[in-house]
Amino acid sequence: MLKSSLIAWLARFFLVYLCMEKIIIRNFTKLLVLFLVVFLNIGAAPKLGKATYYSHKMEGRHTSDGGKYRRDSLTCAHLTYPFGTILKVRNPKNDKEVIVKVTDRGPHSRKLMIDLSYRAAQELDIVRAGIAQVEITKLDSMPVNNFRDSILMNADLVKLEMKK
Repeated sequence: MLKSSLIAWLARFFLVYLCMEKIIIRNFTKLLVLFLVVFLNIGAAPKLGKATYYSHKMEGRHTSDGGKYRRDSLTCAHLTYPFGTILKVRNPKNDKEVIVKVTDRGPHSRKLMIDLSYRAAQELDIVRAGIAQVEITKLDSMPVNNFRDSILMNADLVKLEMKK
């Protein structure tokens, strides 16, 4: 809702700007392409970086978002993405993918981009290596493959709302 109202406001702004300044069509096209790239994340490429996973010692400890770390959950730590952001993490060596939720801050090393929960690391098959190159893509919404996943996802959202 907010995104559509922002887009409508910006469209009106560009029309008023065009009428006042009488810009030629070529420059308007450049402005429109810039707007689409910046505000709608068109052309956002996946980010490559190294991933590791949480130690077993972290089990039950509090994460930065206030929850507790569980090694069987599909969560991660990232320095810049907001809490609750859904990320798709792919291991380019074996093309395995996992969808995780940002619940913590880290890793606190320049060499690493993301800390995964133990289960997410298992899904990507990086437990033995410890550190692996991964491709990270931000998802706008959680993909639901079937009805069962939909019910489980909604149950998790209800639990989160009840905690607040």
